[in-house]
Amino acid sequence: MAISFTLNGAPVTVDVDPEMPVLWVVRETLGLTGTKFGCGIAACGACTMHVDGVATRTCVLPVGDVAGLELRTIEGIATGATASAVQRAWIDLQVPQCGYCQSGMIMAVEALLDETPDPSDGDIDAAITNICRCGTQERIRAGVHLAARLRREA
Repeated sequence: MAISFTLNGAPVTVDVDPEMPVLWVVRETLGLTGTKFGCGIAACGACTMHVDGVATRTCVLPVGDVAGLELRTIEGIATGATASAVQRAWIDLQVPQCGYCQSGMIMAVEALLDETPDPSDGDIDAAITNICRCGTQERIRAGVHLAARLRREA
């Protein structure tokens, strides 16, 4: 079945089972492998993408549910060769340890800052429920605050 949506600003049409999870359509059919598979039950957040601007766990989201919507992956965050404020903060503070969860983490942080430009620690804790098994939560929180400042200064 042909399903059309916008991916990172470009229209795409895929001919797949409408029940296939968005994560696998993007990774396997469309070849964008920045978004990771973590748990398969929407618990860890490694598969987070934006669906119409909302941070969404895509390992359980059927692609048929995103027909006509806008999706953004980690590959769509930078503007050309310019990293986003979140990506710059992550690099400046060396936020990741192993890095596996970070594409989903960055997507969750981008959505948080779109909604709450100057989040408190409580806002961060409430909004960023992605799991970092390496335990870099303090660096993640610091990265969110730096990214918020970089966005304000831009």
